[in-house]
Amino acid sequence: MVEEESKMYTSNNILMKKNRLGPVIAIDGPAGAGKTTIAKAIAKLFNMTYVSTGFIYRAITLKAVRLGVDIKDVESLVELIKNTELSIISNAERCCVVLDGKDVTKELTCPKVNAYVSEVSEIPQVRIALLDIQRAIAKKGYVVMDGRDIGTVVVPDADVKIFLVADLDERVRRRVSQIRQQGYEAVENKIADEMVHRDKIDSGRKIAPLKPAPDSFTIDTTGQTPEESIASIARLIQNILE
Repeated sequence: MVEEESKMYTSNNILMKKNRLGPVIAIDGPAGAGKTTIAKAIAKLFNMTYVSTGFIYRAITLKAVRLGVDIKDVESLVELIKNTELSIISNAERCCVVLDGKDVTKELTCPKVNAYVSEVSEIPQVRIALLDIQRAIAKKGYVVMDGRDIGTVVVPDADVKIFLVADLDERVRRRVSQIRQQGYEAVENKIADEMVHRDKIDSGRKIAPLKPAPDSFTIDTTGQTPEESIASIARLIQNILE
């Protein structure tokens, strides 16, 4: 079963016809590389909608944790997804997730979700179950989507594909700052260990691994201010779309 499913998750085998209203920009990369900050800024600059696809996986993880569902129980997770109402409400600056009628956006980055989201998102059946939601968003066009497999799986025919990277120390520093701003405690060594663990899971999974698409632009944001990264990426996107 896994062998058959893995064929679905290759850039060459998935075709997503461009019957869209406008362009799609895919921004992928590991945690802390700057995806969220840059994607939001790009969406605002180009008057597009911003969508974090990672929020979709986090919402399912949040519900599983709340209900005490064993994240290793694939059948229970898939059944949970089938019985979940999930909506994305977004604009150029915000991406909100409504889970079973309640806005849970602020809860999606809590420590419990951080601890389990990679394990949930690496399950092939979960990725398949959530793929249609992401593609439905992309088909509306005029959207900047960030995640880990947007350019390779979700929208392999995206108009612009960008893969962001940064060295581990910088990514840890950014994540620690982000977590503390959200009001949670953050220990650098623990965050570093979690990030290395997540990188290993995301890059090593057989289904939709974290990797740049062959036709993507890899950009290293190490040592750059957000403004510098945004400016250079905006110029790149402008040139491609023109």
